[in-house]
Amino acid sequence: MTEGKSAALQRLAVPSRQSSDLATGTGTDQYCVAAPLDGAATFTSTSSHVKLGELIGRATRTATQEALRWQNGLEPSYTRGAVHALGRYGITEASLVDDMRALLGEADLELFQKNSKAALYEPLVGAAAHALATVLDRVRHGSLPAAVERDACAQHAALLAANLAAQPERWPEFRSRLLESAAADPRALIVAAIALGWSEKWRST
Repeated sequence: MTEGKSAALQRLAVPSRQSSDLATGTGTDQYCVAAPLDGAATFTSTSSHVKLGELIGRATRTATQEALRWQNGLEPSYTRGAVHALGRYGITEASLVDDMRALLGEADLELFQKNSKAALYEPLVGAAAHALATVLDRVRHGSLPAAVERDACAQHAALLAANLAAQPERWPEFRSRLLESAAADPRALIVAAIALGWSEKWRST
């Protein structure tokens, strides 16, 4: 049941409210199991190595996803957004607009505010945002060495900017322009990438 619940949260990339990690559960998670004391079959284990355990895990995963859809509005199409992907690194839609004021002209910022949902939920933008979040996670957990963080993050941030601008051929240019921001904190890099992609979306090369 615990594995099924955690798998549901992982599928939806639900962020922890206590850290930069993905959530595995909450402090109020509880299970109530009702089973007959006597029966024809006796089970000594309901792990995932046993068919009953597999069925319990699948049922729990499905029920958790359904509950999150009804209670929190968390369905896969919602969780593809860039803010959902990068929220664990201090990004909200409101903070993004505030932080981009110093990077965008007034007209570009106003246009972004009016079209933020379309921009941030565009599938390729979401894909790049989730990829960048994964790189940040792997570096933080030690799977990737800190020595590659700057380059790896700049590469994925450039992809985010290029996808937002709908100009994938400019990825090398965007990577070069974002390398300096990559030396700062992740939030600054994310803001710079989104501002760059949005501003260049309306300019011809």
